[in-house]
Amino acid sequence: MPGKKEKERYEGVEKRVGLVGVALVLAMACLGTHFWYLQVLSLAEFSKMAEDNRVWQKRLEADRGLIYARNGEVLADNRASADVVMVPAECPEELLDSVCERLKRWIEVDIEELKKKIKAQEKRPFTQILVKRDVTKADRVRIEENLHALPGITIIVHPQRRYLFARTAGQLLGYLGEINREELDRLSEQGYFMGDLIGKDGLERFYEDLLHGSDGYMLVTKYASGQPQLRTDKAGLPVIARRDSIGHLLDIEAPPVLPLSGESLYLTLDIGLQQKCEEILVGERGSIIVLDADTGAVLAMASEPGYDPGVFVNRGADEERKELLSGSIPNRMTHRGYREVYPPGSVFKVMLAAAALEAKVIDANTRFYCNGSYMIDGRGRAWNCWNHYGHGGMNVVEALAYSCDVFFYNVGRRLEAERIVAYANKMGLGVSTGIDVPGEQTGLVPGPEWKAMLNADKPEWEQRWYPGETVNLSIGQGSCTTTPLQNAVMMACIINGGYRVRPFLNRNRQMLRSEKIFSDETLEIVIKGLRMCVEKGRPGPTGTGRSAQVEGVEVIGKTGTAQVTSLANIKGYARVQDIPYEKRHHAWFVAGVLDRSPKIAIAVLIEHGHAGGTVAAPIAAEVIKYFYQGQPTEPETLAADRE
Repeated sequence: MPGKKEKERYEGVEKRVGLVGVALVLAMACLGTHFWYLQVLSLAEFSKMAEDNRVWQKRLEADRGLIYARNGEVLADNRASADVVMVPAECPEELLDSVCERLKRWIEVDIEELKKKIKAQEKRPFTQILVKRDVTKADRVRIEENLHALPGITIIVHPQRRYLFARTAGQLLGYLGEINREELDRLSEQGYFMGDLIGKDGLERFYEDLLHGSDGYMLVTKYASGQPQLRTDKAGLPVIARRDSIGHLLDIEAPPVLPLSGESLYLTLDIGLQQKCEEILVGERGSIIVLDADTGAVLAMASEPGYDPGVFVNRGADEERKELLSGSIPNRMTHRGYREVYPPGSVFKVMLAAAALEAKVIDANTRFYCNGSYMIDGRGRAWNCWNHYGHGGMNVVEALAYSCDVFFYNVGRRLEAERIVAYANKMGLGVSTGIDVPGEQTGLVPGPEWKAMLNADKPEWEQRWYPGETVNLSIGQGSCTTTPLQNAVMMACIINGGYRVRPFLNRNRQMLRSEKIFSDETLEIVIKGLRMCVEKGRPGPTGTGRSAQVEGVEVIGKTGTAQVTSLANIKGYARVQDIPYEKRHHAWFVAGVLDRSPKIAIAVLIEHGHAGGTVAAPIAAEVIKYFYQGQPTEPETLAADRE
């Protein structure tokens, strides 16, 4: 019988058992190999992951770097801002109402809103709830003196940006705002996080990398559901709270790595001069630019109307902040010195005279007769001179002094549009100056190539450049637009011996200037005309810029009155005051000082000021008087930059 049962056994079972055994051996080998891989080869990697799960790296934010003016005045620093916060778990429920009542009475807290915040954090009772942000010093003292009666209340101190001169240079300094998603995606690897403040405009934006600083951190025990929270000690230094948001006890795993403040930014800006320029402009829309003609250092760059960048970081400024960001007109956030473009009008003649002399299409003795109007080839439309009675025979020096349009109509036709554009760009007109603030507008000096490209999809006759357009361009009208900063750069080129400079605000930025553009002979002739424009008290008529004269200072200059609409639209008004504001001409004056150190180049623009000689020129005189009378000799730092 047993033998019979053995014959009924499933055939091949031994083979299958063997295969299973082999499979088990292979599986154990694979498992052992994987264990070896995890515990030996990947030990460092997984140890780090385990450590990351065990500890929390709590970030300590760095202070922004300070911003200084030319003579050492602090323009922007960081103050201690105090926030009142509550930890609900540390306030007994039976005392909550009395604590809230005291907060309402002492620091004007909305009780209902606070209780809503507490209710929302019921499951995280150790979470710090913001009671009031950036309290005043008086409120802070009141809270600190009464902490015994305010269980659960504490004060968190953190740095906040402060602008010590308020509106002065506000548009240049720029402002801070919360980082947006696009900026975060771009900068997350550089240590930025959601909720961070970042430079949004001006120098704060341009030099964000310099000013930002490096964050520190603290390593604390981490639990699955809680989040550690920072407090500050009496000195304002960050310390970790005793418990996380759930209530777990926390331990500091290692000494904190303290943050490193951002680097300081040292400017060329003369804050006294900047204040004076802004004071002069109050009530106007316009800009005043003052450059060191030799280096391009910006001594003043005023624009009105302006704003206080502290609005974006200070308490109680919500309404003004909304108004500024709404883009209301006039836009107070737009710096008119480099972000707005205007037809340059007759200040363009400075460039045209220098270009024509350098190109040798005229010389000092070339004369054109002005009878009050000009016609191309003696026929067709007449282009008027501002002096309808005419100036008579004019050479280039006299034409600059009296701003004769007819003389420059003739010069423009001789020079031709292509060379006008080329020389204008060389002097910094219609191109970026390279100044170290964001958002610079380039303006436009139009020519045949520009017009052909603009009208590429239109009939050939619309692409063609006509002689009349050269006539308009010759006096800075038509489609020609420039910024006040560009015109200051142009004047610096005349004053400093014929070099175009790159304007700059950061004192440590490398000084750049072009190769020599104009010969000394050309500059001598142009300067003679610009000097005559300002001189008075000699035989014969005085120049259009005579109100810019300053006793004892050698001032040169050029007036400009730029049309913004056809003369037909303002014909018939008896007085300038009767002309609608938006139809009045822009008032320009560009100037320079030759016999003082530093030599300065100035551009003044008053929107719809109507007459450069009577409105803008006196402003230049005020600026020159302020800068040189009672001012110290130039600081060694700037003098060294020129050597």
